[in-house]
Amino acid sequence: MAYEYNEEWIPKTSLGKLVAEGQITSMAEAIDSGLPIREAQIVDMLIPELEDEVLDINMVQRMTDSGRRVKFRATVIVGNGDGYVGLGQAKDVQVGPAIRKAIDNAKINVIRVKRGCGSWECGCGLAHTVPYEVRGKAGSVTVELKSAPRGLGLAAGDTARKVLEKAGIKDVWTRTEGTTRTTLNFAKATFNALMSIDTVRLPVDYKEAEA
Repeated sequence: MAYEYNEEWIPKTSLGKLVAEGQITSMAEAIDSGLPIREAQIVDMLIPELEDEVLDINMVQRMTDSGRRVKFRATVIVGNGDGYVGLGQAKDVQVGPAIRKAIDNAKINVIRVKRGCGSWECGCGLAHTVPYEVRGKAGSVTVELKSAPRGLGLAAGDTARKVLEKAGIKDVWTRTEGTTRTTLNFAKATFNALMSIDTVRLPVDYKEAEA
């Protein structure tokens, strides 16, 4: 499902203006600029092949002084299947607007995922799995991602598999703890694990070998 903007985009942020003016032409440049992504249209322009998928839609009820209020909460994953992925959620009184808002939020949250060939069972040198073991947590759910040899596939639950596919991870071992039936936390934990790849401190010899 693709969400298209009907109105002409008028950028309001510094990064948006640089993208609109053609001074930044790739998502890598946008992330390396250090400027926050606060407009979904930035991602639309820099990653036109981005795809989105609805992971979950829940009805949320809340009691107020005026009575019971019902909203729908949508959780969406976006990615290009080649190193960029984003996760977003949003609420609205109608399903359609909730999904569109969640897609926008997912685009604003897009991250770059470092991939590699970190499995001792492999050695192909291709970027097909996570470069080393990482962990992510959300609520009661913890997800560990471990490098896997090429051809294994995604040894993961359905929700985690969708997140990993959108990120461009083709082979991985996973281990999970907690209530994985909670789609939102399962997706967040997987996303957080991917995000932590860039925050892991590597030994000096590993960095030198990588360079």
